[in-house]
Amino acid sequence: MESGNQSTVIEFIFTGFPRLQNGSLLYFFPLLFIYTFIIIGNLLIFSAVRMDTHLHNPMYNFISLFSFLEIWYTTATIPKMLSNLISEKKAISMMGCFLQMYFFHSLGNSEGILLTTMAIDRYVAICNPLRYQMIMTPRLCTQLSAGSCIFGFLILLPEIVMISTLPFCGPNQIHQIFCDLVPVLSLACTDTSMILIEDVIHAVTIIITFLIIALSYVRIGTVILRIPSSEGRQKAFSTCAGHLMVFLIFFGSVSLMYLRFSGTYPPVLDTAIALMFTVLAPFFNPIIYSLRNKDMNNAIKKLFCFQKVLNKSGD
Repeated sequence: MESGNQSTVIEFIFTGFPRLQNGSLLYFFPLLFIYTFIIIGNLLIFSAVRMDTHLHNPMYNFISLFSFLEIWYTTATIPKMLSNLISEKKAISMMGCFLQMYFFHSLGNSEGILLTTMAIDRYVAICNPLRYQMIMTPRLCTQLSAGSCIFGFLILLPEIVMISTLPFCGPNQIHQIFCDLVPVLSLACTDTSMILIEDVIHAVTIIITFLIIALSYVRIGTVILRIPSSEGRQKAFSTCAGHLMVFLIFFGSVSLMYLRFSGTYPPVLDTAIALMFTVLAPFFNPIIYSLRNKDMNNAIKKLFCFQKVLNKSGD
Protein backbone atom coordinates (compact mmCIF):
# COMPACT_ATOMS: atom_id res chain seq x y z
CA MET A 1 0.00 0.00 0.00
CA GLU A 2 1.46 3.35 -1.06
CA SER A 3 0.90 6.88 0.15
CA GLY A 4 2.60 9.51 -2.04
CA ASN A 5 6.21 8.46 -2.46
CA GLN A 6 6.15 6.32 0.70
CA SER A 7 4.97 2.74 1.08
CA THR A 8 3.45 1.36 4.23
CA VAL A 9 5.53 -1.44 5.77
CA ILE A 10 3.62 -4.69 6.25
CA GLU A 11 6.55 -6.84 7.38
CA PHE A 12 10.08 -6.56 8.75
CA ILE A 13 13.21 -8.28 7.43
CA PHE A 14 15.90 -9.53 9.83
CA THR A 15 19.46 -8.79 8.70
CA GLY A 16 21.30 -10.13 11.75
CA PHE A 17 21.43 -13.70 10.48
CA PRO A 18 24.65 -15.06 8.91
CA ARG A 19 24.78 -14.78 5.15
CA LEU A 20 26.17 -18.14 4.16
CA GLN A 21 25.31 -19.86 0.93
CA ASN A 22 23.66 -23.17 1.94
CA GLY A 23 25.32 -22.81 5.35
CA SER A 24 22.34 -21.95 7.53
CA LEU A 25 21.94 -25.58 8.58
CA LEU A 26 25.26 -25.26 10.42
CA TYR A 27 23.41 -22.90 12.75
CA PHE A 28 19.99 -24.54 12.55
CA PHE A 29 20.81 -27.90 14.14
CA PRO A 30 22.86 -26.58 17.12
CA LEU A 31 20.12 -24.02 17.82
CA LEU A 32 17.45 -26.73 17.55
CA PHE A 33 19.40 -28.92 20.00
CA ILE A 34 19.80 -26.05 22.48
CA TYR A 35 16.10 -25.15 22.25
CA THR A 36 15.07 -28.79 22.78
CA PHE A 37 17.42 -29.06 25.76
CA ILE A 38 15.99 -25.85 27.28
CA ILE A 39 12.40 -27.05 26.94
CA ILE A 40 13.04 -30.58 28.26
CA GLY A 41 15.34 -29.39 31.06
CA ASN A 42 12.92 -26.77 32.34
CA LEU A 43 9.95 -29.14 32.03
CA LEU A 44 11.84 -31.68 34.15
CA ILE A 45 12.60 -29.08 36.81
CA PHE A 46 9.03 -27.78 36.84
CA SER A 47 7.51 -31.29 37.00
CA ALA A 48 9.99 -32.52 39.63
CA VAL A 49 9.17 -29.63 41.97
CA ARG A 50 5.43 -30.04 41.45
CA MET A 51 5.48 -33.80 42.18
CA ASP A 52 8.04 -34.01 45.01
CA THR A 53 6.47 -32.81 48.27
CA HIS A 54 9.95 -32.38 49.80
CA LEU A 55 10.48 -29.48 47.39
CA HIS A 56 7.25 -27.68 48.25
CA ASN A 57 8.95 -24.70 49.84
CA PRO A 58 9.37 -21.08 48.69
CA MET A 59 12.83 -21.50 47.13
CA TYR A 60 11.89 -24.42 44.88
CA ASN A 61 8.47 -23.01 44.07
CA PHE A 62 10.19 -19.88 42.77
CA ILE A 63 12.66 -22.04 40.81
CA SER A 64 9.82 -24.01 39.22
CA LEU A 65 8.06 -20.78 38.20
CA PHE A 66 11.32 -19.45 36.77
CA SER A 67 11.69 -22.66 34.72
CA PHE A 68 8.11 -22.30 33.48
CA LEU A 69 8.78 -18.72 32.39
CA GLU A 70 12.03 -19.80 30.69
CA ILE A 71 10.10 -22.20 28.46
CA TRP A 72 7.92 -19.40 27.10
CA TYR A 73 10.73 -16.82 27.14
CA THR A 74 12.76 -18.89 24.67
CA THR A 75 9.66 -19.93 22.70
CA ALA A 76 8.96 -16.24 22.01
CA THR A 77 12.10 -15.97 19.84
CA ILE A 78 13.90 -19.24 19.04
CA PRO A 79 11.22 -20.97 16.87
CA LYS A 80 11.10 -17.89 14.62
CA MET A 81 14.92 -17.87 14.48
CA LEU A 82 14.87 -21.52 13.42
CA SER A 83 12.26 -20.78 10.76
CA ASN A 84 14.27 -17.86 9.39
CA LEU A 85 17.48 -19.90 9.27
CA ILE A 86 15.96 -22.27 6.72
CA SER A 87 13.95 -19.72 4.74
CA GLU A 88 15.20 -17.37 2.06
CA LYS A 89 13.10 -14.43 3.21
CA LYS A 90 13.93 -13.87 6.86
CA ALA A 91 10.77 -11.91 7.56
CA ILE A 92 8.14 -11.38 10.23
CA SER A 93 4.78 -9.62 9.96
CA MET A 94 4.30 -6.33 11.78
CA MET A 95 1.76 -7.86 14.17
CA GLY A 96 4.04 -10.86 14.72
CA CYS A 97 6.92 -8.48 15.49
CA PHE A 98 4.90 -6.50 18.05
CA LEU A 99 3.68 -9.71 19.71
CA GLN A 100 7.23 -11.11 19.82
CA MET A 101 8.51 -7.90 21.44
CA TYR A 102 5.69 -7.89 23.96
CA PHE A 103 5.97 -11.51 25.09
CA PHE A 104 9.77 -11.62 25.00
CA HIS A 105 10.24 -8.51 27.12
CA SER A 106 7.26 -9.20 29.38
CA LEU A 107 8.58 -12.66 30.18
CA GLY A 108 12.08 -11.22 30.64
CA ASN A 109 10.69 -8.56 33.00
CA SER A 110 8.83 -11.24 34.95
CA GLU A 111 12.04 -13.28 35.27
CA GLY A 112 13.97 -10.23 36.46
CA ILE A 113 11.35 -9.48 39.13
CA LEU A 114 11.27 -13.14 40.12
CA LEU A 115 15.07 -13.24 40.49
CA THR A 116 14.76 -10.23 42.81
CA THR A 117 12.09 -12.08 44.81
CA MET A 118 14.35 -15.14 45.02
CA ALA A 119 17.22 -12.99 46.30
CA ILE A 120 14.97 -11.55 49.02
CA ASP A 121 13.81 -15.08 49.90
CA ARG A 122 17.44 -16.23 50.35
CA TYR A 123 18.17 -13.07 52.35
CA VAL A 124 15.35 -13.83 54.79
CA ALA A 125 16.29 -17.54 54.98
CA ILE A 126 19.93 -16.87 55.89
CA CYS A 127 19.79 -13.53 57.70
CA ASN A 128 16.53 -14.18 59.63
CA PRO A 129 16.24 -17.99 59.79
CA LEU A 130 14.09 -18.06 62.94
CA ARG A 131 11.47 -15.82 61.36
CA TYR A 132 11.64 -17.37 57.86
CA GLN A 133 8.53 -19.55 58.16
CA MET A 134 6.60 -16.66 59.67
CA ILE A 135 7.61 -14.20 56.92
CA MET A 136 7.64 -16.40 53.80
CA THR A 137 4.17 -17.87 54.21
CA PRO A 138 2.56 -19.86 51.37
CA ARG A 139 0.12 -16.99 50.83
CA LEU A 140 2.92 -14.41 50.50
CA CYS A 141 4.86 -16.70 48.12
CA THR A 142 1.78 -17.07 45.93
CA GLN A 143 1.28 -13.31 45.93
CA LEU A 144 4.94 -12.67 45.05
CA SER A 145 4.86 -15.24 42.24
CA ALA A 146 1.62 -13.89 40.79
CA GLY A 147 2.80 -10.31 41.25
CA SER A 148 6.05 -10.99 39.36
CA CYS A 149 4.11 -12.25 36.33
CA ILE A 150 1.30 -9.69 36.42
CA PHE A 151 3.61 -6.70 36.86
CA GLY A 152 6.02 -8.05 34.23
CA PHE A 153 3.23 -8.28 31.65
CA LEU A 154 1.42 -5.04 32.51
CA ILE A 155 4.42 -2.71 32.64
CA LEU A 156 5.23 -3.11 28.93
CA LEU A 157 1.68 -3.16 27.54
CA PRO A 158 1.21 0.64 27.13
CA GLU A 159 4.60 0.93 25.42
CA ILE A 160 3.90 -1.82 22.88
CA VAL A 161 0.47 -0.36 22.14
CA MET A 162 2.12 3.03 21.54
CA ILE A 163 4.77 1.56 19.24
CA SER A 164 2.10 -0.32 17.23
CA THR A 165 0.40 3.01 16.41
CA LEU A 166 3.58 4.59 14.98
CA PRO A 167 3.88 4.98 11.18
CA PHE A 168 6.37 2.62 9.50
CA CYS A 169 6.98 3.58 5.87
CA GLY A 170 10.43 2.10 5.16
CA PRO A 171 13.09 0.91 5.35
CA ASN A 172 11.90 -2.31 6.95
CA GLN A 173 15.20 -4.03 7.81
CA ILE A 174 15.78 -4.89 11.48
CA HIS A 175 19.50 -5.20 12.16
CA GLN A 176 19.00 -7.98 14.69
CA ILE A 177 17.89 -11.64 14.87
CA PHE A 178 14.63 -10.92 16.71
CA CYS A 179 12.26 -8.00 17.18
CA ASP A 180 13.70 -5.70 19.82
CA LEU A 181 12.36 -2.35 20.97
CA VAL A 182 15.12 0.02 19.92
CA PRO A 183 15.83 -1.51 16.45
CA VAL A 184 12.10 -1.42 15.65
CA LEU A 185 11.65 2.13 16.98
CA SER A 186 14.53 3.31 14.78
CA LEU A 187 12.48 2.32 11.71
CA ALA A 188 9.48 4.49 12.58
CA CYS A 189 8.79 7.39 10.21
CA THR A 190 8.50 9.90 13.02
CA ASP A 191 10.58 11.57 15.71
CA THR A 192 12.84 8.88 17.22
CA SER A 193 13.98 10.83 20.27
CA MET A 194 11.95 8.36 22.30
CA ILE A 195 14.71 5.81 21.61
CA LEU A 196 16.97 7.61 24.09
CA ILE A 197 14.14 7.65 26.65
CA GLU A 198 13.69 3.92 26.01
CA ASP A 199 17.38 3.31 26.67
CA VAL A 200 17.27 5.31 29.91
CA ILE A 201 14.16 3.50 31.20
CA HIS A 202 15.75 0.12 30.48
CA ALA A 203 19.03 1.15 32.06
CA VAL A 204 17.42 2.51 35.25
CA THR A 205 15.25 -0.60 35.67
CA ILE A 206 18.20 -2.95 35.13
CA ILE A 207 20.46 -1.01 37.50
CA ILE A 208 17.85 -0.81 40.28
CA THR A 209 17.08 -4.53 40.04
CA PHE A 210 20.79 -5.37 39.93
CA LEU A 211 21.50 -3.24 43.01
CA ILE A 212 18.68 -4.82 45.03
CA ILE A 213 19.93 -8.34 44.29
CA ALA A 214 23.61 -7.41 44.71
CA LEU A 215 23.00 -5.72 48.08
CA SER A 216 21.00 -8.75 49.23
CA TYR A 217 23.94 -11.02 48.41
CA VAL A 218 26.47 -8.72 50.03
CA ARG A 219 24.46 -8.96 53.23
CA ILE A 220 24.04 -12.73 52.80
CA GLY A 221 27.80 -13.10 52.24
CA THR A 222 28.66 -11.23 55.44
CA VAL A 223 26.26 -13.42 57.44
CA ILE A 224 27.65 -16.64 55.91
CA LEU A 225 31.22 -15.62 56.73
CA ARG A 226 30.24 -15.21 60.39
CA ILE A 227 28.99 -18.81 60.64
CA PRO A 228 31.52 -20.58 62.91
CA SER A 229 31.61 -24.02 61.27
CA SER A 230 32.91 -24.59 57.74
CA GLU A 231 30.13 -27.16 57.18
CA GLY A 232 27.51 -24.57 58.10
CA ARG A 233 29.08 -22.00 55.78
CA GLN A 234 29.18 -24.49 52.92
CA LYS A 235 25.54 -25.50 53.44
CA ALA A 236 24.40 -21.87 53.57
CA PHE A 237 26.37 -20.96 50.46
CA SER A 238 25.07 -23.99 48.52
CA THR A 239 21.49 -22.77 48.94
CA CYS A 240 22.43 -19.51 47.20
CA ALA A 241 25.07 -20.59 44.69
CA GLY A 242 22.65 -21.68 41.94
CA HIS A 243 20.55 -18.55 42.13
CA LEU A 244 23.65 -16.34 42.25
CA MET A 245 25.04 -17.97 39.09
CA VAL A 246 21.72 -17.57 37.25
CA PHE A 247 21.57 -13.95 38.40
CA LEU A 248 25.10 -13.23 37.08
CA ILE A 249 24.42 -14.90 33.71
CA PHE A 250 21.00 -13.25 33.28
CA PHE A 251 22.02 -9.73 34.24
CA GLY A 252 25.42 -10.02 32.57
CA SER A 253 23.79 -10.69 29.20
CA VAL A 254 21.06 -8.09 29.84
CA SER A 255 23.68 -5.45 30.67
CA LEU A 256 25.66 -6.13 27.49
CA MET A 257 22.45 -5.91 25.47
CA TYR A 258 20.81 -2.84 26.96
CA LEU A 259 23.33 -0.81 28.98
CA ARG A 260 24.99 0.71 25.94
CA PHE A 261 22.66 3.67 25.31
CA SER A 262 23.39 5.10 21.83
CA GLY A 263 26.58 3.06 21.41
CA THR A 264 26.71 0.50 18.61
CA TYR A 265 28.53 -2.81 18.26
CA PRO A 266 29.87 -4.38 15.06
CA PRO A 267 27.11 -6.54 13.47
CA VAL A 268 28.85 -9.84 14.33
CA LEU A 269 29.29 -8.83 17.99
CA ASP A 270 25.72 -7.54 18.14
CA THR A 271 24.41 -10.91 16.93
CA ALA A 272 26.68 -12.79 19.36
CA ILE A 273 25.39 -10.73 22.31
CA ALA A 274 21.79 -11.29 21.20
CA LEU A 275 22.40 -15.05 21.03
CA MET A 276 23.95 -15.03 24.51
CA PHE A 277 20.97 -13.07 25.80
CA THR A 278 18.22 -15.14 24.14
CA VAL A 279 19.80 -18.60 23.82
CA LEU A 280 22.94 -19.28 25.87
CA ALA A 281 21.76 -17.80 29.19
CA PRO A 282 18.56 -19.93 29.19
CA PHE A 283 20.65 -22.96 28.13
CA PHE A 284 22.75 -22.89 31.32
CA ASN A 285 19.87 -22.40 33.76
CA PRO A 286 18.57 -26.03 33.76
CA ILE A 287 22.16 -27.25 34.19
CA ILE A 288 22.73 -24.98 37.18
CA TYR A 289 19.46 -25.85 38.89
CA SER A 290 19.67 -29.63 38.31
CA LEU A 291 23.26 -30.87 38.06
CA ARG A 292 24.49 -28.66 40.92
CA ASN A 293 21.53 -29.35 43.22
CA LYS A 294 21.32 -32.66 45.09
CA ASP A 295 17.65 -32.25 46.08
CA MET A 296 16.67 -31.45 42.50
CA ASN A 297 18.67 -34.40 41.19
CA ASN A 298 16.84 -36.73 43.58
CA ALA A 299 13.47 -35.27 42.59
CA ILE A 300 14.21 -35.75 38.88
CA LYS A 301 15.29 -39.36 39.52
CA LYS A 302 12.02 -39.96 41.40
CA LEU A 303 10.16 -38.47 38.45
CA PHE A 304 11.77 -40.96 36.06
CA CYS A 305 11.10 -43.84 38.48
CA PHE A 306 7.46 -42.77 38.74
CA GLN A 307 7.22 -42.69 34.95
CA LYS A 308 8.69 -46.22 34.72
CA VAL A 309 6.11 -47.48 37.25
CA LEU A 310 3.32 -45.91 35.20
CA ASN A 311 4.64 -47.51 32.02
CA LYS A 312 4.81 -50.95 33.68
CA SER A 313 1.30 -50.64 35.11
CA GLY A 314 0.08 -49.61 31.65
CA ASP A 315 1.62 -52.75 30.15
